[in-house]
Order: sequence, then C-alpha cells, then structure tokens
Amino acid sequence: MNLLVDGGRHPRALLALENGMHFFGRSAGAEGETFGEVVFNTSMVGYQEIVSDPSYAGQIVTLTYPQVGNYGINEKDMQADRLHLAGLVVHDMCYEPSNWQSVESLPNFLASRGVVAIEDVDTRALTIAIREGGAMRAAISTTDLDPESLVARVRASAPIADHNYVADVSCDEPYVVPGQDADGQPRLSVVAYDCGEKRGIARRLSAAGCEVTVVPWDTPVEEALAKDPDGVFFSNGPGDPSSVPSVAEAVRACLGRVPVFGICLGNQVISMAAGATIEKLPYGHHGGNEPVMNLLTGKVEITAQNHNYGPVFSTFGPLVPELSGGVSEHPADEDLRFWSSRRIAPVVQNERYGRIRLTHVNLNDGTPEGIQFLDVPAFSMQYHPEAKPGPNDSTYAFSAFAKLMRGEDDYLAIDVREGRRF
Repeated sequence: MNLLVDGGRHPRALLALENGMHFFGRSAGAEGETFGEVVFNTSMVGYQEIVSDPSYAGQIVTLTYPQVGNYGINEKDMQADRLHLAGLVVHDMCYEPSNWQSVESLPNFLASRGVVAIEDVDTRALTIAIREGGAMRAAISTTDLDPESLVARVRASAPIADHNYVADVSCDEPYVVPGQDADGQPRLSVVAYDCGEKRGIARRLSAAGCEVTVVPWDTPVEEALAKDPDGVFFSNGPGDPSSVPSVAEAVRACLGRVPVFGICLGNQVISMAAGATIEKLPYGHHGGNEPVMNLLTGKVEITAQNHNYGPVFSTFGPLVPELSGGVSEHPADEDLRFWSSRRIAPVVQNERYGRIRLTHVNLNDGTPEGIQFLDVPAFSMQYHPEAKPGPNDSTYAFSAFAKLMRGEDDYLAIDVREGRRF
C-alpha cells in the first residue's frame, strides 16, 4: 500500500488460506468477502485482461508483479462484459494511474463491479506457499478479520470442482462476429462453443478470415452443425472440465465430420472426447511468459497461459514407434521434455480416432501443450495463442485453423510470420 497516495483510508482486509496461512492487508476493491481457489499469475503487464478473463471464475488471482494498476483501465482491453474472478491479491495498488487511454483506476474498477481485492500482501511468500502446497481454497474478507474464524470457514467452503463455472460465464444467446478479408481467400464459417471465451479469440478468428457464430456452451451439437460450418471451435473456460461432459460429447459428435480446433478448456474436452485422462496440475500455469516448444518446427514460443488442468499424453494410447523416433514406451515420469530434447513429435494410436500427435510441450514442467489428430481434421492447444495479455508468438494457430478448414497439409508446420514451411 502506498501511504502517500492512500493515506490509510481503506479498511483492513484479511486473506486466509486453507493450510492455515493468513495475511493482513488493506481493501483494494469492493468491501465484503469472497471465497475461491487461490492461484498466482506471473505476467508483468495485462492486469485488465487477466481480471476480465472468464476463465478465472471461482479463483482468487494473485499477481506476482509488485505494483499493479499503473496504467489504469481502458475500454478496448476488456475480455468480457462482466468480471468473473472471485478476488484479486496484489502487493501495491496504484490509485492514480497515468495513461492517455485510462478511463478509471483499477481499484475503482474492481469496487464498482463488486470484486473484493486486497493489497499490502507479501505476494512472494504467498506465491511460494502456492507453489509448495498447490492451488488451494482461500478467502478475502473486510468483515471477518479473525484469522482462526476465516481459516475455518475456508476449510468448510466448497472446492472449485464442485461447481460448473462454465454455465456461469457462457453467453446466453448466439451472436456473430463478422469475418475479415484474409489474403484474398473466401471467408470461412465457424461455430464457436463459448465455455468462457475471451473476446480476443473471436477477434483473432475474424482476422484469419472466419465469420464466427458464438453459441452457448450447452448448444445441442446438431443445432450447431445445422449451421453448416466449415469448422467448430471450442473455447477456453473456467473450472474442472469434468463438470461439462456434454461439451466433450459435442466434440465427439464433431470429430470426423468437420474440422475442430480447441484452446485451453477446449483442449481438455477434445482430449476427453478421445478418452484421455485429465489431471489437475499442482498450481497450474498462469502467466504470459511460459516457454513452449512446437515439436514440428523446433521453435520455442513464449506463451500466455491460464489453466489448472491438462491432459496426460500417455493416456491417449500406445506409441507408434515408427512415427516416434523408434521409441515404443512413454517416458515413465510423464516428463514430455524427453521429446523436446530429441526434437521428436511422437504419435500414439488412439482407439477412437486413430493416430494423434503431440505437437507442443511446456519447457518448464514437461506437460503437454498441444495435440494434432492425423486421421481426422482436428488440433488443440492448452495455452492461449491469442495472448491478451501476453506475447504474440503463437497467433499462427488461427491461420492454421483456417488452413485446416481449407484442406491444406502441414498447417501447423508453417511459420506464418515468415511464410515458409519447415
């Protein structure tokens, strides 16, 4: 808290974790209290896109960068109409932003939208606690300042997996995002299942020449396919993918009938449709600086990510040795950096859909970040190629989807920035 700016006017607040840790601070948003799963995000900028990302529904987000709010809030960077995150934790909140686009300060923005936030927290200690103990239940309160009481209430609260947050954040009615002209190619028609879709995704699809019809998460698949789309997209979204089995069923109905692309939760439900196991990561990936190798090109992309769940690659099926560098057994420790170090994109034989290739690997922890179906037109990525916030290394994914819908080969092995094949 900056006492020169704030003057100590904001009420005290308490952050309590289910492991018994607690932090006193000051309110930096709406007064009251909130419960959710606490995670940390390592992005240095982009706090507006983070707090407006629907994928954070049910979560209390800790920003590791020490001062937050310097450039205020503007209209164009919103990723949703409403804020869905459970709460926000920062070390030092800026109350007097300086930027020509700013229309209000971050704390005023949070307060006016009912988001409880706390500042003056040792976010380094909190991040270490989450890294060592994993994402856990937590609460922020300006009304219950008794650590013993608030910790007990946190422990009695429901875990994030108990609720279908996708239903809370999806659109209520279909809407259309018009396509832009792309390289003189005819426009493509895409149906996008909104499981918590960020605005940046639809804009990237539009820029790739797609007219996007965004539909609610529970839209019957035959209704979606009746629009005769060139492809179907499954978006990012919050919570445990096992809470939306109907979306995985929709994927299953689309695979083999139309080209399919998925991001984040979309990657998870596509994996579920193929019969793969989904695991909860210890503390997830949240930030704009995660290194991911594209195994088809050998290039390392710095990526934006936001997820706590991901597929287990070995559960897609057994390896095909002749397509996997002669390797016949999955790495025993499930560390997929085994493949990135060898520059091999391994292929498994899936019972339902034939050959599936691992295309992307996280270089921090060796988890899978992308898959490609070789016998049906489909691929997916666990990270966010549209960024918002984050680097733009992976935006080729949207052009790749357009190439897939047009029937082009090697769509993921093309560097669209340089216009050449690998």
